[in-house]
Amino acid sequence: MSHTFLKMHGLGNDFIVFDARAEPLDLSSAAVRRLADRRTGIGCDQLIIVDASAVASVRARFWNCDGEPVAACGNGTRAVAALVGGNTSIETAGGILGATALAGGASVDMGAPRFGWDEVPLAYPMDTLALPLAWETLASPGAASIGNPHVVFFVADPYAIDLAAIGPVIEHDLVFPERVNVGVAALPRRDHMVLRVWERGAGLTRACGTGAVAAVAIAQRRGLADVRVTVSLPGGDLVVTRNDNGHLVMTGPAVIAFQGTVDLEAYQ
Repeated sequence: MSHTFLKMHGLGNDFIVFDARAEPLDLSSAAVRRLADRRTGIGCDQLIIVDASAVASVRARFWNCDGEPVAACGNGTRAVAALVGGNTSIETAGGILGATALAGGASVDMGAPRFGWDEVPLAYPMDTLALPLAWETLASPGAASIGNPHVVFFVADPYAIDLAAIGPVIEHDLVFPERVNVGVAALPRRDHMVLRVWERGAGLTRACGTGAVAAVAIAQRRGLADVRVTVSLPGGDLVVTRNDNGHLVMTGPAVIAFQGTVDLEAYQ
């Protein structure tokens, strides 16, 4: 049976989006992996199913391209907000997020970052302001949860780090029981950050929305960044702003690349 899908992206972080508000849809992890394959499927970093919610405007479910479900996806949430339009609330496994569609994108209230060691989570108690850990030349990262776990290293030049090599080593370290997203960041100015992210389950991506929010949250916690920060990723810029209530609002593009149909039975 054919299903309509949208191919969307936010700064080159790309998604297969199924709008299942009218007709419920579930996919196995194996089906997600096959659909996400860039050679034999449609290809994506994440797959999103948008369906009805009893507690919000819509519900959004996210999977990484390895077939594993994830509680949060910042760029994907912007894509959902842009798809739904207007002011909306989006139920995710990480909580209900408020969002506003904008011309060519959206703003999403990602909530307050969580810094407890057991909230990230870590395998044992540590000071998440600067973990007493090191991997090769990368040391003392900050850690936070934005609905998913992140560590962020502040370095002189994020592009000098071989993130494709060290990223998976850190991602799978046993100190992170749910694995972890790995960011390397620099702050040329207090209102400007340069960031690269190794994304848990997806690898190097052109942009990671929750990674940008986590990096700004940790930088602000360390007193390194202003209330409003432009984050430059390989795919382009996001703006992250801390509100008076401690919530971080992420603003950036989200666009539809094309629409198509797919026989899902062929991928189950």
